[in-house]
Amino acid sequence: MDDKNGFRITNRDHVLGAWQNSTDLVRDFQAFSHEIKDEDEELSRLFAEFAEDEAVHAAKLHDLLKNYE
Repeated sequence: MDDKNGFRITNRDHVLGAWQNSTDLVRDFQAFSHEIKDEDEELSRLFAEFAEDEAVHAAKLHDLLKNYE
């Protein structure tokens, strides 16, 4: 646990923040993939792959988050 400026930051807070960031990245990578699909198929596939990888991270973080509830 961390105590900065009078705020107590818990492990749950860290997991929640990481999960939120991870889900944002999934959406971003998916959007990038769709936006450039007609321009650069290879890059589009790469972004789609990144979205899938990040979705795995988000799911693991979500499972951890449920343990704190």
